[in-house]
Amino acid sequence: MNSAGAASKLKTAGAATVTNNDRVTVVGAGLAGSEAAWQLLKRGIPVRLAEMRPACTTPAHVTAGFAELVCSNSLKAEHLTNASGLLKAEMKLFDSLILRAAEQARVPAGGALAVDRERFSAFITEALSSHPLCEVVRARVDEIPDAPCVVATGPLTDGRLAEAIGRLPGMRALHFFDAEAPIVTAESIDMTRAFRASRYGRGEGDDYINCPMTEAEYNAFYDALISAELADVHEFEKKLVFEGCLAVEILAARGRMTLAFGPLKPVGLVDPRTGRQPFAVVQLRQDNAEGTLYNLVGFQTRLKWGEQKRVFALIPGLEHAEFARYGVMHRNTYLDSPQVLAENYALKGNPLIRFAGQMTGVEGYVESAASGMTAGIGLAMSLQGREEIHLSGQTVMGALMCHTITQTADFQPMNANFGILDALGEKPRGGKKARYEKLSERALQTMRETIEQYNP
Repeated sequence: MNSAGAASKLKTAGAATVTNNDRVTVVGAGLAGSEAAWQLLKRGIPVRLAEMRPACTTPAHVTAGFAELVCSNSLKAEHLTNASGLLKAEMKLFDSLILRAAEQARVPAGGALAVDRERFSAFITEALSSHPLCEVVRARVDEIPDAPCVVATGPLTDGRLAEAIGRLPGMRALHFFDAEAPIVTAESIDMTRAFRASRYGRGEGDDYINCPMTEAEYNAFYDALISAELADVHEFEKKLVFEGCLAVEILAARGRMTLAFGPLKPVGLVDPRTGRQPFAVVQLRQDNAEGTLYNLVGFQTRLKWGEQKRVFALIPGLEHAEFARYGVMHRNTYLDSPQVLAENYALKGNPLIRFAGQMTGVEGYVESAASGMTAGIGLAMSLQGREEIHLSGQTVMGALMCHTITQTADFQPMNANFGILDALGEKPRGGKKARYEKLSERALQTMRETIEQYNP
């Protein structure tokens, strides 16, 4: 370990300072921290894995096991026409511990990868705890450890550690609540019903895609919205959900015309098909530099995902919209990553400090594990004096990282979806499924070539 010789101190609550002369400190044994630790260990790098449970816990955790799944036992789809399935296929090429555990703990779930959560966690806990190069420390960490380290403390990071992260050079904001509007793919928007324009022709004149509504269409949408089923939230999130941000359904509940005079106001917009101002307008704003993704402006929501698809399909132009990300509202601490992180989730100015997991701005269990994998592999190669791996935007792992470190405008977390991948040169015949198959084929071939390049 060329750069790991410098002493590193792990400052913990309720315990003496531990001096680390020859190990990488990984803080947090969730999915991201566990995968980061595994990738370091696989490459012969000794690890000190710090996990605060069971001495300290969070409102969302109930066990002391590593990689506890607290919200769902599904790790999403496996088939390659789904971006999450492709992401898992990429991770398997790097011998993912998370996916090893999932295979051992698998339960029937159709086309999804679902697991027995206790068996899943127990497999990962045993694999890391029994590894000869891994030392487990059960204590809370209140400061960022000296380098080298990977910080993967999750979306509920708070207290002194959150304050320490907030003091990092270049850190303009540490977000404590996630209120994300849905995102749809540009190609799935029906432009025979929608039109491009900015209010009063400001900006470039076509900055927004506008979905105009008649009074009847607005009323049908409104009635569906206020009767739609909401997702459950943790008790500790309820105050944040109702006071920290106004969801579109909460605004709607204030009166039938609240949305029409709020986020759906048509003022300054003329429908070119009619030459008149619509009764109401849903605006979509470009969400990535390539223009392949658009978010629904003002549509923060906690509707269940199936309800979002049903209700938002009533918006003219979105009848067949493909959702790259559904709207969510929950407690979530994450970095202003484009300002502070570089390739492979390295801290700008100190590449021996890495971050991983949902706190970097990736959304979802598998995505969190993938970021831990990327951070762990990159740090291991750096410590060994090797050129770090470069993951292409043609792969889901690479595209997630690229979004995280470059999406500077209104940065918000993102999950795996085909919309963030580098576009194909030509669209294959056969529709969406054929395009997804082609994207997956390209991604896996690119990843195999990358692995061969960096591990000849």
